[in-house]
Amino acid sequence: MNETAGLRFRKQNRNNVVTDTRAELVHRGKGTYSGRVFRVTLLSLGGFLLLPLLVVLLVLESPIRPEVLVLKEPPPMTGCWEANSKLRLATRLYEDALAGPESTANVGDVFYSGTADGRIVKLIGRRVFTLARLGKTPCGSPADETTCGRPLGIRVGPNGTLFVADAYLGIFEVHPDTGESTRLVSGGETVGGRKLLFINDLTVTRDGKKVYFTSSSSRWHRRDYLHLIMEATPDGRVMEYDAESGEVSVVMDNLRFPNGIQLLPDEESVLVVETAMARIRRVHVAGLNKGGMDTFVDNLPGFPDNVRPSSGGGYWVAMSAVRPNPGFSVLDFLSQRPWIKKLIFKLLSQDAVTKLVPRYSLVAELGDGGVCRRSFHDPGGLAAAFVSEAHEHDGALYLGSFRSPYLAKLDLGLVS
Repeated sequence: MNETAGLRFRKQNRNNVVTDTRAELVHRGKGTYSGRVFRVTLLSLGGFLLLPLLVVLLVLESPIRPEVLVLKEPPPMTGCWEANSKLRLATRLYEDALAGPESTANVGDVFYSGTADGRIVKLIGRRVFTLARLGKTPCGSPADETTCGRPLGIRVGPNGTLFVADAYLGIFEVHPDTGESTRLVSGGETVGGRKLLFINDLTVTRDGKKVYFTSSSSRWHRRDYLHLIMEATPDGRVMEYDAESGEVSVVMDNLRFPNGIQLLPDEESVLVVETAMARIRRVHVAGLNKGGMDTFVDNLPGFPDNVRPSSGGGYWVAMSAVRPNPGFSVLDFLSQRPWIKKLIFKLLSQDAVTKLVPRYSLVAELGDGGVCRRSFHDPGGLAAAFVSEAHEHDGALYLGSFRSPYLAKLDLGLVS
């Protein structure tokens, strides 16, 4: 064997050596393949889960048609508006015996209210009596409201009878002892070319000849109030009922969720809460300025509900959601982003959306020109949640609620 042949032989029989570099390449190859499998699986799963969502977003129509709404920057919560916990000194009355006592009125020490289960109740001492039902049973669920009714604003008239605004059924006069009721205005009737679908609050002249009330919407019912808040279209009106002629007429139009209403002492103007705009308007209903409107107070630090007189010559305003400054307001953020509002209502129910808005109860006394005199707060709504009205009587505020199962009472002597 020559040297060349021997060299070839030795090369062929030399043991192969697997180096660390080659092992690393093999390992990398396996890792890359597994990564690809993982990514494909993840994308497939994501696509499987996202496909129904995309179908919902593209196919389903949003129930609301919101407009861009520009609100001013909320006022700083300083001075009169400075946060406190005075409202937490309120005590709960008739807990679990009332369902959403939105508004209250009293004759002496006897109180009256309307509840979410369609009743008008009479409160004497610690007892709750059913005075009347304006609609038909069954009651208790939002689906029943259109036939059962939902009493909201309530007032005592000049002859001691009760005037009640039912969101669905209309305006009624109710005897405070017998419960006998007379319908003055029918809910759902067409006035000025539009229906009264959401009657909200009312106020009565001293002689009882005129009743002014708010029609919050001709598009949404009360049970869809959150749709109305989010849509915030100028669909609301102030109405007048003339007791002598029986006629109903439009006093003011193009309001964004008109809510609480209060007749001023001269009876030539009413204060009207415009909830979606966080303000209160003054509407002239009689006199030389009849048909005119100006602003009583603008840019409140919360979204107001009902307005009622105070013993100091001012007005109590209740707010169940605030616009904190400093802080973040969900409703202010959404006001300029209608596309997000549409998306939210494609995906979530009203109850789910309600939970996105932090609870914060605020009651304020406003003086001339809408100037804040004092304010009582309950961050988190721990003592009095979802406040809708502050009704003053005998040194105390009786705090109505559109949702809570109780009436709250705040002794003003404790917070003065």
